[in-house]
Amino acid sequence: MTVGPSAAAPTLPPRPGGAWTPLTGAAHRIAVAVLLDGPLPRSELARRFDLSPGSLTRLSRPLLDSGLLVETTGAYDPTSGRPTRPLDVDESSHHFIGVKLTATTAHAVLTTLRARVVAAEEALLLDTSPAGVAATVADLVRSLASEVAEVGVDGVRAVGVSLGGRVGERGEVRSARYLGWSDVPLGELLEDLLGLPVVVDNDMLSLTRAEQWFGAARRCDHFAVLTIGEGVGYGLVVHDEVVDPPDAGVGLLGHFPLDPTGPLCPQGHAGCADSLLTISAVTARASTGLRRPVRYEEVLDLALEGDPVARRVVDDAARGLGRLVAAVGNLTMPQKVVLSGDGIRLAEVGRAALLAQVAADRNPLASPLDIDVQQTGFREWARGAAVTAIRTFVLGTRA
Repeated sequence: MTVGPSAAAPTLPPRPGGAWTPLTGAAHRIAVAVLLDGPLPRSELARRFDLSPGSLTRLSRPLLDSGLLVETTGAYDPTSGRPTRPLDVDESSHHFIGVKLTATTAHAVLTTLRARVVAAEEALLLDTSPAGVAATVADLVRSLASEVAEVGVDGVRAVGVSLGGRVGERGEVRSARYLGWSDVPLGELLEDLLGLPVVVDNDMLSLTRAEQWFGAARRCDHFAVLTIGEGVGYGLVVHDEVVDPPDAGVGLLGHFPLDPTGPLCPQGHAGCADSLLTISAVTARASTGLRRPVRYEEVLDLALEGDPVARRVVDDAARGLGRLVAAVGNLTMPQKVVLSGDGIRLAEVGRAALLAQVAADRNPLASPLDIDVQQTGFREWARGAAVTAIRTFVLGTRA
C-alpha cells in the first residue's frame, strides 16, 4: 500500500493551538494500517512492514504521544500465546465534519476518525454567494459539533467540503457551474470563520477516497467509481492511488458517447451519458411518453409495476449504463466497479438490461466484472468530504 504524501499535493494547515503533525515514510504506513485494520499486534505490524521491534517502537512512539494511536488490552499474541497490547486508534477522540454542497443545499455529517457518522444536518443555501455559502457552512459546523456534548467545535480536528467542480491545491474553487463560481477561496473563507483546518475537494474524488479507505473498495488497489444523479461522475484508483488530474472536476465521462441516435444533452451531444443516464434525462423522457410530469422515483416504481413506457425508459437507460460500465472495464481493467450516486437505483430496477449490455460489450474471454451497487444519498457524499479531511489529518495530504 502506497500511503506517502505526494510532493505536489496540498498539506493541511496547522490547527490553532497545536495539532498532530503528520509524519513520513514508515510512520505513515503504520498509522494507516492501524486506522484501516486495527487493532493490530506489534508483531503483525513489524512483519507487515519488515521492521525490527526497536524500529517499530521508535516509529510508533510519536503516534502514541500525539494521541492518534492508543494501546489496547486484553489480547493475546496468536504466535506466542502471551498477553499483548495491540495498537489501535481511539476513533471517538478525533471528530471530523464533512459538507457536500449542491446548487441549493449544504449536507453535513459529523464523523469519528473511522468515518462513522454520528450526526447529520442540512441547510438550504438561500444565498449562494461565496460569503453566504461560507456562513451557512460555518453555522452547520458549529451546530453539528454542539450536538455531541463531548465534541464541541474544539473537538473537531478538521472540516472537509466537497462540491461539483474544479478545486485547486489550496482549497480554492476554480470553477463550480452549479453555484456559478470561479476562483473562490472557499477554504480560506471557512478557516477564517471557524478557526479550524478546512480542506476542499471535488465531490467525486472525495467519494472515491471514501470508498477506498472505508467503503466497498476497501483493500482493492485498482477500482473505478461511477455515479449517476444530476450528472455522471467517474473516479479511478490505480496502484492504490486516486487519479487526481486537473480535469477531474470537469465531468468528462458525462459526454462519453453511448447511443448515436439518442437524445441531446444541453451541449448538443447526441446519446452521451448525460443525455441518457441523469435523473433529469430519465424523467424528461418518461414524462414525454406518459404525457404528464413524473418524478424519478415514480418512474422507477412504475417500471417495477410493468408500465410499458417507464419500463422502456428504465431499460434503455440501464443499457446505456451497462455500456458505460463495460467501456470503463475495457479501457482501465479495474478489479471492481462501484456504482453509486443518488440516481443509482436505476441499476437495480434495470439490472437485467445493465448486465446484458455489459456482457455484450465485453470480450467473452475477459474476466467477469465485479460490479458493486451502493445505493447512497447526499449523506454519503458528505461522509466522503469528511474522509478527505481524515486522510489529510492522517497523511498530511488529501491524496
